[in-house]
Amino acid sequence: MTTVRRAVLTLPAAPLGPDNPLPALRAPAGPGAHAVDARTLAELPRDMARGIGRAPLRSLLPAPVRDGYGRARTPAGLDTIVIENARLRVTVLPGLGGRIHSLHHKPTGRELLYRNPVFQPAAFALNGAWFSGGVEWNIGATGHTTLSCSPLHAATVRAPDGGPMLRLWEWERLRDLPFQVDLWLPEESDFLYVGVRIRNPHEHPAPVYWWSNIAVPEDRRILAPADAAWHHGYERGLRRVPVPVTEDGTDRTYPLNSTHAADWFYDLPEEQRRWIAALDADGTGLVQTSTDPLRGRKLFVWGTGRGGRRWQEWLTEPGTPGYAEIQAGLARTQLEHLELAGGEEFSWLEAYGPLAVDPAAALGDDWPSARADVERSLAGALPRADVDTAYTAWRESAADAEPDEVLAAGSGWGALEVLRGGHTLPGTPFPEATLGPEQHPWRELLRTGVLPPPAKGAGPGAPLVSGPWRDMLETAPADPSTEYHLGIAQWHAGDRAQAVRSWERGLKEATVRWPLLYCLAVADREDGHPERAAERFAEAFADHGGGGTHQAAGTPTGDSVVTADADADAVTTSRTTPVTTSLTTSAALGREALLALLAAGLSGRARDLWDRLPEHDRRSGAFRLIEARLLLAEGRSDAARAVFDEGFEVADLREGAEILGELWARLTDEPLPDAYEFRMRPS
Repeated sequence: MTTVRRAVLTLPAAPLGPDNPLPALRAPAGPGAHAVDARTLAELPRDMARGIGRAPLRSLLPAPVRDGYGRARTPAGLDTIVIENARLRVTVLPGLGGRIHSLHHKPTGRELLYRNPVFQPAAFALNGAWFSGGVEWNIGATGHTTLSCSPLHAATVRAPDGGPMLRLWEWERLRDLPFQVDLWLPEESDFLYVGVRIRNPHEHPAPVYWWSNIAVPEDRRILAPADAAWHHGYERGLRRVPVPVTEDGTDRTYPLNSTHAADWFYDLPEEQRRWIAALDADGTGLVQTSTDPLRGRKLFVWGTGRGGRRWQEWLTEPGTPGYAEIQAGLARTQLEHLELAGGEEFSWLEAYGPLAVDPAAALGDDWPSARADVERSLAGALPRADVDTAYTAWRESAADAEPDEVLAAGSGWGALEVLRGGHTLPGTPFPEATLGPEQHPWRELLRTGVLPPPAKGAGPGAPLVSGPWRDMLETAPADPSTEYHLGIAQWHAGDRAQAVRSWERGLKEATVRWPLLYCLAVADREDGHPERAAERFAEAFADHGGGGTHQAAGTPTGDSVVTADADADAVTTSRTTPVTTSLTTSAALGREALLALLAAGLSGRARDLWDRLPEHDRRSGAFRLIEARLLLAEGRSDAARAVFDEGFEVADLREGAEILGELWARLTDEPLPDAYEFRMRPS
């Protein structure tokens, strides 16, 4: 029989730490890793160009930036939910985006995924914290979801065959849409079924993005039913290339044949069955297939260059085998978004399981024969008609079924939106009981028309930015806190001039000025006034005055947790300890102010502010990098070089970031040390 049970997985884990307390007013940071230049855009098929240009993010609002994590790992217990039948054991992390951590095939003893042996957040999600490995569910906008390291609601539900099914659901805040992911194992099945639904409960259309991201060992051949792919590298290009052998004579279906990080979006024919497989030298491995709406398939490779290898080390432990990603999405490429009409939904079914083929055929040079052999084996293991039938049964009998036993709780934002909009969402309840402290001021605004000010000494609270909340803020009694939140909502809507006016009005009456000063500083920087921005950032830092430490949420010191290893039935006991982090409001403001002062050429002011930072902030990797930049601005190249020689790590270094290499090149002609090599494109 299939079972669904709770367990705890112990891994060396870095703490997530607190969210950044500053509102995420800017679009996702980075050098355009997921962008396409205007010239390329003009040469693409019209529908693809339209999808790429649909509803780009103006900011990350209302999601917070998650950059409070570090790189010191200690054993910690991660809550898991295990789905198991006689053939497969699936380990899910409900507190970390619902990620599938492990897909273990019991008859062969094989792990079908790349399973990260550590939990190490890094700055790859749209809003920061992300980790590698397993299968993740990406919804929202181009990139890794803002829910990568967030809890989802989880409960058991009756599967179409009457057995237990795990439902994960949440309210995705970038696009203001609820979604669900249902996972079940039919009895004696070698395949995990995953039913996904995204609903638009609003009257207006919404942009939609979805990619299921599957990590697999990189010593595989990746096969998909296509003769061409859209290649996207970190040079902002997008071009159609042949598969498997590109113009330079290299077979790109082997991840280790690529030097640099790149995406390969396979161009599947319209009538073609959707699938992608990762097979080892014996012809065995993982296959993923789906119903037709999940159109896209992709291979991402890190490459064998120094930058790609360094990133692989950064995300796990040195000496750990590398991985590649195979993915499946709603559009042809990850750069596109689809439009979902008001009151409508997207839904589909995915299946994940083992595949064994003739290695001579699947790994041979005859690409049509290789594809055909995989397709025959897949048809024998899981016929296309069976997937379509399973989807129909799920959609008609199980997708709307109400949860039985609640296993984990997500955020209270969905409950707040249901309360405001009166939405009816069968199968995915968002009860008022899940409302928490972050939602309480907004519930009061909804109930009374007045937004309560924050408690004395507290920060300004989490923002909300959608049209209905903005309308309520505009009619609420004006005070500094309301003007602050109104300005954020106006900024998100693109009315930046009105946002500045709201913040300026609030500043006149504010006793706690730093939140409004910070917002005005961002506006100055975006409007091309770097010196005024720098002054306001510095003033915000001074107004807040000082730093400290925060204790990350977690198990109290000395508490025991029962743990079950994902690959065994053995149960052990471990102890966890809380971890402190130096990411405070003062540190966040100090970092912004220093960077702004340096950008404005005000190195003297930057030095004065640096000297006021707490010592523990100055010792962190992010501030050591700033110190090197400050020393260089002061003309002290030898001292800046000494910072590099002493060694530092910037825990929240962004994907594609090249600042370390650029700064090093200003200091010396020597090769960039491996420890600082994170460049993901050709020099």
